[in-house]
Amino acid sequence: MNEPMTLKEIQDYLLSKPATRLDYPFGPDVQVYKVKNKMFATLALGKIGKSQDTAPSHWWMNLKCEPNEALILRDIFPAVIPGYHMNKRLWNTVVLDDSIPKGEIERMIDNSYLLVVNKMTKKEKQPLLMQL
Repeated sequence: MNEPMTLKEIQDYLLSKPATRLDYPFGPDVQVYKVKNKMFATLALGKIGKSQDTAPSHWWMNLKCEPNEALILRDIFPAVIPGYHMNKRLWNTVVLDDSIPKGEIERMIDNSYLLVVNKMTKKEKQPLLMQL
C-alpha cells in the first residue's frame, strides 16, 4: 500500500544513511542532514505566506536532485516545488503533506544522498557505498 511517511520515519530514514549527522547551522528551526559535512537534506516547518504571524503549515524537505529529474518530479507531484532558498536547478523542496507515497520519499532521499556521496573522492565514498 502507498502509505505516507510520518515525520519521525523521515527523520529516522535520513539518519540511517551511513556517516550522516544532524546539524543546525541555520538556527534551531532548520534541521540539516549531512554526510561527511556535505548537506544532502534539510527539514523545516514551512510557512503559508510571508507574514511572521502566519500559522505553520507542513514540514518542507529540501533534497538534491539531477536537473532533469527535478523537473519531472515537479510535474508529477504538486507537493514537489523548486528548492526553497536553494539552487532551484539542483534542489527540490518536498512539501510533506502526505500526498507522496513512502517509497517515493525514500527514493528521493536515497538519490539526494548518492548525488552528494558520488561527488566525494574515491577514498571517502568507497566505505559509505559499501554500507548501503
